[in-house]
Amino acid sequence: MQAKQRYILLFLSCAFLALCYFGGYRLKGILPDRGRHWPPLDSYMEREEIMEHRSFWSLPPKQRQEEAKVTTLREQCRMETCFDFSKCASGFKVYVHPVEETVAMSSTYRKILNVLTESRYHTTDASQACLFILGLDTLDRDSLSLDYVRGMQSKLNSLPHWNGGQNHIIFNFYSGTWPDYTEDLGMDIGRAILAKASISVQNYRPSFDISLPLVHKEHLERGGDILPVYAENIPAASKSYLLAFKGKRYVYGIGSETRNSLYHLHNSRDVIMVTTCKHGKSWKELKDDRCEEDNAEYDSRSPWNDPDHFLQRQTCLNTFVALFGYMPLIRSAVRFDPVLFKDPVSNLRKKYRQMELVNN
Repeated sequence: MQAKQRYILLFLSCAFLALCYFGGYRLKGILPDRGRHWPPLDSYMEREEIMEHRSFWSLPPKQRQEEAKVTTLREQCRMETCFDFSKCASGFKVYVHPVEETVAMSSTYRKILNVLTESRYHTTDASQACLFILGLDTLDRDSLSLDYVRGMQSKLNSLPHWNGGQNHIIFNFYSGTWPDYTEDLGMDIGRAILAKASISVQNYRPSFDISLPLVHKEHLERGGDILPVYAENIPAASKSYLLAFKGKRYVYGIGSETRNSLYHLHNSRDVIMVTTCKHGKSWKELKDDRCEEDNAEYDSRSPWNDPDHFLQRQTCLNTFVALFGYMPLIRSAVRFDPVLFKDPVSNLRKKYRQMELVNN
């Protein structure tokens, strides 16, 4: 009996060894060749998405959970979910965070703060406030701009009444940078209400965010009858030119398709459109077929190149692309007729922000 068991055990051992040998030999051809170099596959993610993904997963698990919670919360914010109405029980009061004198501030944002701090709704007691306004300039979040405030996130987190942005209103005119100008504020606003110019439909949170018009830096801080010319004193029939523009024509970037199609409006009589393609460092490589002709006319001694030629500049649209999203309040006061050209893109105006004041 023991001899029989020994033979059975020997047979099973041989069968197992044979299976391991022949099976491993066959699997050897199936296993991948680790010494072979496989070319990398193209990623379907943008570089920014990859970096964001890597940076997110490099965080500790607890911090990743908090980041995901904040992102989801921001996307789902409504007045019912992200605004504390109990803070407004004692009345509508606005608290402005102390201004850091060492941090630069644009003249436009300073005007906003001046109007708020001098209004009857302002309070210096944060415990009585319904709304909170930052003392940090958030109007221009283009990292290439001179008004861009760096390290904004750390500054927000250090504010004693920040509370994740709850009951805060953040003002913003420009976001992102060249050439795409995505709506990247470079900071996490959390539960804060975003009052923004030309905000896209994808990023707008209904019944929560606020859509604003662009305001020029020379816009008046307060109203008043300061214009010497009024609409009734400027008969429409006395205007020599229906429309006039002389300036740069950006042949690439956001809105270039619209700008490049406006040359047909120029008739040298009542509609003057004189443009040059000379801008930036790469305009020569990207210039179109009309650039040579346009540049020559722009540099020539034509009547519309004479600064004294246009005595009536009431209808002159300076830097017409900058009018996208801009409400021409001053021009309306003297019957200036704004002309808006709209592409399917919602944020065409972001790169072209310099507008010349129209003086009579």
